[in-house]
Amino acid sequence: MSITTTTHLNFRGTAAPALEFYQSVFGGNVTAATYGDFGMPKDVPGADKIVFGQLETADGFRLMAYDIPGQDTTDPAGTAGTTRRENGTTVTDRTFFQSLRGQSMEEVEKLWGALADGAQIIEPLAASAWSPGFGMLTDRFGVTWVIDVEAPYNG
Repeated sequence: MSITTTTHLNFRGTAAPALEFYQSVFGGNVTAATYGDFGMPKDVPGADKIVFGQLETADGFRLMAYDIPGQDTTDPAGTAGTTRRENGTTVTDRTFFQSLRGQSMEEVEKLWGALADGAQIIEPLAASAWSPGFGMLTDRFGVTWVIDVEAPYNG
């Protein structure tokens, strides 16, 4: 099968710094084009915002980013909504979480540490009943990440 999926994150004016941040976390190369690059007059407000942005790493990690026209805000709650853990459950008004799964705790701890810079920690990264390592955070750009270590399957 040749079909792939790529997370496409929509931001409210912070796609460029978000792409830079994710590049610092995951490595890889960023490709970005602004509304001005695609024909919007350069002096129109928002012409410098991202209409197409992508981060891609050599090992195939990829995400895309976009600035919603006219929706500039640096408040991540505008993007993220709210998520919290309460009585062992996740309570949220988000429509999705970004899942990041690794093969070892060492592998995910490195990514966790980088994503946690400026983040709201929802559930600290630790062993859980279903995984050798599980944690949740909402990063500084309002993206909620579910990070875990792949558990052995006992089918």
